[in-house]
Amino acid sequence: MIDKRHIGTVVSRHSVDVEAGRLRFFAKAIGQGDDRYIDANAAREQGDSHLPVPPTFLFCLDMDAPNPRATMDLLGIDIGKVLHGEQRFTYHHMAYAGQRLNFEGRIVDIYDKKGGALEFVVRETRVTNEAGELVAELRNSLVVRNG
Repeated sequence: MIDKRHIGTVVSRHSVDVEAGRLRFFAKAIGQGDDRYIDANAAREQGDSHLPVPPTFLFCLDMDAPNPRATMDLLGIDIGKVLHGEQRFTYHHMAYAGQRLNFEGRIVDIYDKKGGALEFVVRETRVTNEAGELVAELRNSLVVRNG
């Protein structure tokens, strides 16, 4: 059983510079049809200061942490038993190319189901900009299959 004493533990902190080329690549890869995510002029015409960060891209930036497996390493979880159970985003402010974003990930819950056959680790990551404003909250669940 995963030790619940880790609830509340900060498992990662890192900062990432948001690069326009990476945003364009991601937008094209997901089939984003709105030119504001690919063309800086189109973005400005629609009232954005620069290329906006496409929805869900913050998950990619969160994976830029020095150790994206920090939660699993801390808890001694075998990657071969892990499923990605859920991913949720709550947005508060737009993020744009050229910004530096700060990420802080914390374990917020650990629980089990089916008599311990499945264990869940819930992690929340707060994303802030250079001004300290909350840009988004990312919430994901890892499911660990036991037995």
